Amino acid sequence: MQETPRIAIIGGGAAGFFAAITAAEKNPAAEILIYESTRKPLAKVLISGGGRCNVTNHCFDPGELVKNYPRGHKELLGPFHHFQPRDTIAWFEKHGVRLKVESDNRVFPVTDSAGTIADCLTRTALSLGVKIKVGTAIRKIARVVSRSGNSEFEIELQDGQTERALWLLLATGGGTSGHRLAQSLGHTIVPPVPSLFTFKISDPRLKNLSGVAFDNIHLFLKSENGRAIEQSGSLLITHWGLSGPAVLKLSAWGARTLHESRYRAELTVNFLPGHTAASGYETLLGHKSEHPRKLIKNTREANLPARYWE
Repeated sequence: MQETPRIAIIGGGAAGFFAAITAAEKNPAAEILIYESTRKPLAKVLISGGGRCNVTNHCFDPGELVKNYPRGHKELLGPFHHFQPRDTIAWFEKHGVRLKVESDNRVFPVTDSAGTIADCLTRTALSLGVKIKVGTAIRKIARVVSRSGNSEFEIELQDGQTERALWLLLATGGGTSGHRLAQSLGHTIVPPVPSLFTFKISDPRLKNLSGVAFDNIHLFLKSENGRAIEQSGSLLITHWGLSGPAVLKLSAWGARTLHESRYRAELTVNFLPGHTAASGYETLLGHKSEHPRKLIKNTREANLPARYWE
């Protein structure tokens, strides 16, 4: 047994830092090291939420919270009863970061700066004695037996040096290097597929509408293999097709279905949620009769964006 137990954390992102901080708080005598392959830890934190960092979601019911996860919701239900967004908010406020809730339930720092979150995690980790090794890629990891007969992890760095740790935590995100390390330790890896992507659509009806945004629409996607997925939310028309939260959520829930159908599907967009084609048509006819002498572009129905309405 090492005199000072060492905990090695592979990955210097939000998960790695939070794990290191938690381990340091619960094991003050341990030596805790974060290994980050790049020179910039917490890089994804700094660009998340458009540089504002959407910290968590203002949903405190674990049963409702897991519904936001396309895969793994069953596995997350238990952990969310131990630590959930309410605990995340309390943790950051305890560490001097004030947060705010926006209309879509996303939670941001009041500074609107991701740097506030990154600084908090870095400052807290360093204050607890966590060591951060940047530019330190891991070549391989193996289980070994120490001279005292204890099982340890032997970590081989990219430069050939080796270090040992009593405990190891992989917090490498979706990168293939982390998958490779996990696989070498006996874990089974489910092949990943793209998720959270925008839709490329060649449709003349979208021409000249790039930049038009909708607060609330309904999407219905039917892939070539016959599976159907629905999603609601805000939408953005781009020069290549469709984007925005509703599209990203739809791509997340349909990630494997779309992959299996070679990303070919039929998308139906309801710009007037709550209406069918028939009731929408009746609404437009009623609108026309109420404004018989006005130009169409000078009067709008259902708060649709002006450029789209025209």
